[in-house]
Amino acid sequence: MVPNEIIENLERIALKLRLDILEMVGIGKAGHLGGSSSYADIVAVLYFHKMNIDPKNPKYEDRDRFLLSKGHGALAQYAALVELGYIPREEMKKTKTLSGILQGHPDRNKTPGIEANTGSLGQGLSIAVGMALGLRLDGKKNKVYVIVGDGELAEGQIWEAVMCANYYKLDNLVAIVDNNGLQATGPIEERFNIYPIAPKFEAFGWYVREIDGHNIRQIIETLDELDNIKGKPKVIIAKTVKGKGFSFAENNPAFHNSVLTEEQYLRAKRELEAQIAKWS
Repeated sequence: MVPNEIIENLERIALKLRLDILEMVGIGKAGHLGGSSSYADIVAVLYFHKMNIDPKNPKYEDRDRFLLSKGHGALAQYAALVELGYIPREEMKKTKTLSGILQGHPDRNKTPGIEANTGSLGQGLSIAVGMALGLRLDGKKNKVYVIVGDGELAEGQIWEAVMCANYYKLDNLVAIVDNNGLQATGPIEERFNIYPIAPKFEAFGWYVREIDGHNIRQIIETLDELDNIKGKPKVIIAKTVKGKGFSFAENNPAFHNSVLTEEQYLRAKRELEAQIAKWS
């Protein structure tokens, strides 16, 4: 049983990550608020509890790897890297500018802690498969975690990677589907219906778990469970809410890549700071 104090601390961290996302989006410029906030709880657990990493040494050889295949949602990952000290906090104000190191999609050449350039949808899982294979060939015990968008599952390359991971029995690979049910222009069921997801992965030989992607305890317990599954790749299908934590943006595809008004920005900041204050 995971102690309650660990759960509560990670819940507080997830709120801080969402506040950082808000700061990076800012007022009057487009930013991927919805898809960044939907997986913030997952990234909080991975970076602040689960993964073997060293913020003082981003290239630490025995680190676990994290890849964000849905690279347009990079703000949550950037927030985690800021909170851990990989990136100076002042960089948040320069997000998506030529003078900053936090670009619209992750860039390993600019940003400490980024493992691969991602955002061309469908490619991140293939990169993760290659990393997992390479680590196994080197006799390493590192794990590779990759977050994939549910809309991204429409890309054929995803399923090539799924078949490849099963063929090589990559049990050092964990994929997490951010299943928020929306893509840029509306519900996935109405744009390109990829449901049901679980039976598809099962058919290709993956070990599948479905969870509430905002339940910190479930996230931790499922990741721990997967450590004991040998001989096959693993996938977590995490049911999430696009725009989670921002009352006006939840389940609203308009905030996939939105421009916030000053009123919306201030409202979101008040709501998040009020929730964070409860933990003080």
